[in-house]
Order: sequence, then structure tokens, then C-alpha cells
Amino acid sequence: MSYENLRLDVSEGVATLTLDRPKALNALNSATFHELEAALTSLPDDTRALILTGAGEKAFVAGADIAEMADYGSEQGRAFSALGQRVMALFEASHIPTIAAVNGFALGGGLELALCCDLIYASENAQLGLPEVGLGVIPGFGGTQRLTRAVGAQRARELVFTARRVKAEEAKAIGLVLDVVPAGELLAHCRKVAQSIAKAGPLAISQAKRVMRQGADVELTVANMIEQQAFGALFGTEDKREGMQAFLEKRPPAYKAR
Repeated sequence: MSYENLRLDVSEGVATLTLDRPKALNALNSATFHELEAALTSLPDDTRALILTGAGEKAFVAGADIAEMADYGSEQGRAFSALGQRVMALFEASHIPTIAAVNGFALGGGLELALCCDLIYASENAQLGLPEVGLGVIPGFGGTQRLTRAVGAQRARELVFTARRVKAEEAKAIGLVLDVVPAGELLAHCRKVAQSIAKAGPLAISQAKRVMRQGADVELTVANMIEQQAFGALFGTEDKREGMQAFLEKRPPAYKAR
């Protein structure tokens, strides 16, 4: 399938999805959201990890497309928020681990998109923030909620209320990104991480992602029960048999594509 605003490349189980609207600094419009949805729901069965990044050196995603939103009324704004939140939720719900390679600006919808990924790595020139209040609105794609969960309530309120941009090193210090990497090495670094994930048991990775996401929002006893059930279920899979047999035979496991 061809896309107007995206590029999708898949190699050795690792998909790289590149937002490609360089003249708009990869800003998110309705068409791009629909393409992201289509791309995410039609990945090859053997995809084990997904890297999300932006075309060019200036921006991961500079935000939502203000040119599209400027004439929206209340109902159109709500519908645009619903579309964006649906796509963000798809990234979180996907059984495939997702990695945001934040190269340059990740502002507004760009930061919201990164926040719904499982891992976030940033280039040294990255700047992250939610500047929406300066435009008379608030983050609408889950940013107020995911940022709070990522950096804590007080820091999230400060960043939203002031619309302040955070540079890469501060973003790492407050737990917003995992690591900061030289710009020229960012994609290679993310691919190395993705390839490590791709070597592991795909069902185990999928279940680990699910139970960690679900367990974060419930009481610890309930969360441990979710883990226990997933742990037991994996013992009835071919992945478990192959993984443990390969260990005993001192060879790399050969997991089947799904």
C-alpha cells in the first residue's frame, strides 16, 4: 500500500514508519492520522518491532496541522480529537513494541504521538513540549493524561500551563525520554534496540507489553494476578517450548512469524 504522508519500510522483522510531510514539519492532519491507522493495522505478520520517526533533520512531528484546525468549530474539534486519540490508542494497544525516534521538534501532537510509544529516544537537538494553551486550546490527543503518567502531575501541569519547550537533556532528566543520542546515530540506535526485541519470543514480548500497560492502572495485587495469568498462558505455547528447548540445546531459538 502506498501513502502520501508516510514511508513504511520493513526489514528483518523491524518496521520503520516515517512521517513524511517535510514542508509542514511533519505536522499531523486528518489524512496523516488515517494513513497512520492504515499502516499500523496492515503491518506484515512477521513484524516484531516498530520505529516511528520523522523525515528530515528539523522535526519528528512539529504538532497538529494548525492550517487545518484554524476554522474548526466545537464539533469539528471534538471529532479531530477523537480521531487522534483513536490512532494513539492503536499504538498503545498494538502487540508490537513501538519506539519513538524523536529527531528535532516533538511539539503538541508530536509529543503526544511519542508518548503513546513504548520507548522514546531523542536526538541531541530534540525539543519537546505541549504548546497548545498558547493557541487557546489544550492538548487533545491524550497529552494531558500521558504526560502526567510519564513525568508526574506537578511537572506535567507546569509544562502544559507554561507551554515550555524542554530540550533533550532535561527531557531525559525528568523521565520524558529514555536516552539522548547524537542526531546522526539516533535511527541506528533505535534499530539496534528494535533488533534486540525482534530476537525475543514474540508472544512473550506481546504479553509483557500488555500486562505492563494494564498493570500500571490497577492495584498491585490485581496487577500481579494479570501477570500470573499471562505467565501461565505462555507455558502452553510453541514459543515457550522452542525458547526453552533452544536454551537447553545451546542454539538460537527459531520463533515462528505471527
